[in-house]
Amino acid sequence: MYERTIDISFLDSNMYGILSGKLDENINYIEKEFNIRSRISNGKLIVIGSEEENVIRADLLFDNLIKLLKVQNNLSIKDVEYSASLIKNGKTDSLVELLKEIILYTSMGKPIRAKTLGQKKYIDTIKDNDVVFGIGPAGTGKTYLAMAMAVRAFKNKEVNRIVLTRPAVEAGESLGFLPGDLQMKVDPYLRPLYDALFEMLGHENYNKYVEKNQIEVAPLAYMRGRTLDSSFVILDEAQNTTNEQMKMFLTRLGYGSKAIITGDITQTDLPKSKSSGLRTVLHILKNVKGIGMVYLGNHDIVRHPLVQRIISAYDLYEKNRKK
Repeated sequence: MYERTIDISFLDSNMYGILSGKLDENINYIEKEFNIRSRISNGKLIVIGSEEENVIRADLLFDNLIKLLKVQNNLSIKDVEYSASLIKNGKTDSLVELLKEIILYTSMGKPIRAKTLGQKKYIDTIKDNDVVFGIGPAGTGKTYLAMAMAVRAFKNKEVNRIVLTRPAVEAGESLGFLPGDLQMKVDPYLRPLYDALFEMLGHENYNKYVEKNQIEVAPLAYMRGRTLDSSFVILDEAQNTTNEQMKMFLTRLGYGSKAIITGDITQTDLPKSKSSGLRTVLHILKNVKGIGMVYLGNHDIVRHPLVQRIISAYDLYEKNRKK
């Protein structure tokens, strides 16, 4: 048998409870994943197993999780699972490293950070490029992180305005029966953007910036004919743009501006007769300097663990159907 010892004497009962997880779910997961046993003795966490490599990996994982706990004062089973997968792939300190950078604090003081290596790459790509495409399934933080970077740039006076837009593909005949003007008709489709802005800025600040025209949330149709200087522009749900709309949007960019285009090319709501502008532009611009493309995957999903499994199941279904 092989054995490793970790000093946890500095952890109080509350912190150890967080490390263990609800009903010891974190400990149970680690023991099952690495085929080891663990016990507490005199302020020491002792890891025991029949395979030395698994004991070493479990020891590294516990060390990583303790460091993580110090940084964010909480620990979810998702953190444990993701950190375990990193260690299995030889990336022992990656999760702790990426958590060191705080993008922004919300209006309630909650820190916004990258939670996966894919998200960290996404953030770094946004820093280094004026146009960035963030591609990935639901729940990977494509839009939320882009908006956090936009709010940070706005607060740091790197840009004068934030512009958030979405194609209202449903804004056809059915919307004509809804009351109000076009803005009122498309507001339900822009609601996720409003919600994120309220969280990051607070309602009062959001309303103040909107009144000053420093924040604009609008359907993509409103972008035609404009030049957006010194702006941080985010096009969300870009898989629902046509080729003409995508070209129109990309040519709105002015001096001192940055554009982030997010979407999931597997969930296009366009009619079958029209091709997705996002899918096309990824081929057209893949070698253009100053444009970054980041592909997020199922392992970057940070919503409920079931979301990851649901998307994986759909991916498998689609693959089998094509065969």
